[in-house]
Amino acid sequence: MPRAAVVRSAALVLALSYAPVLSAQESKSAALAKQLIAALDAAKMDSIAAKDPTTADTYCAALYFAGSPLLVVAAKYAAPMLLDARLGKKEFRDTYIDLSSASVPESKVFIQDAGGDGFKLKREDNQAFDTYEIGGKPTLFDGDYKKQKLSEQEYQKLFSDADQRYTQILMALLGQLKKTS
Repeated sequence: MPRAAVVRSAALVLALSYAPVLSAQESKSAALAKQLIAALDAAKMDSIAAKDPTTADTYCAALYFAGSPLLVVAAKYAAPMLLDARLGKKEFRDTYIDLSSASVPESKVFIQDAGGDGFKLKREDNQAFDTYEIGGKPTLFDGDYKKQKLSEQEYQKLFSDADQRYTQILMALLGQLKKTS
């Protein structure tokens, strides 16, 4: 093999090994999402809601039916006393509905966890992808960051931030579920 071809091949291998790659590694939210679904199934519940301990006057809720995406919402609510009363009465589905429809728009986080298995950076072939919406701006974790007019680094940063927030929400919901059981 000519020396120039060897040098080009080595340079290509080296460049590819340092290039940022969209990985399918497990997210921080993966184990918690699976745990929440298992706990909801075991308790024969389709929803859970809690006060968010990480952000003042913010609540979070999840809705799940077997075979469907895990839907999660977190937001500030203009009448926190109403949601406090709902939580006291374990009216979790009503809390989910209130947060989905009547929360403070710029504070709202809405998550569709397509597989109920935590966020994935990109979808597998023929699989639904996860979505993360904050303040009305959606991000699709389908691996096609260019279609969303993002650089790969911006996409990965959004994923990391979204996964961190999703993890916080899941922990709050699991905490509430443990209190409820």
